[in-house]
Amino acid sequence: MHDLIGTMVFVVDDEPDNLGVVKVVLDFHRVETYILPSAQACLTMLEEKTPDFLLVDIQMPVMSGIDLLKVLRAEPRWMHLPLIAVTARAMAGDRERILAEGFDGYLPKPINVLTLIDDIIKILRDKKRK
Repeated sequence: MHDLIGTMVFVVDDEPDNLGVVKVVLDFHRVETYILPSAQACLTMLEEKTPDFLLVDIQMPVMSGIDLLKVLRAEPRWMHLPLIAVTARAMAGDRERILAEGFDGYLPKPINVLTLIDDIIKILRDKKRK
């Protein structure tokens, strides 16, 4: 079927509508999905579980997705986790800026539910090649 069956993902986003759509798609494809409404919740959950990858909203209150990325990249046990930015920032140059911050991939909002799984697989394969 596809390469994500049985993988674990943390979806970090403060917008319930975004979380719901992504969770439905990932659940349908048998991905173990943890919905986390903040970067702080993500850091707490990382003390208990290590996902195969993270989908991270960029614009969140208190700690942004970019701030979360910096914390994870500075911690040896989490520095190699694939982080995929999921963001409404879709203006010219935003993708490049976000990838330059250190994210492994970029998915614009609104999420394209028809291509989400294939997009994630491509990003994860590209990271493995690096």
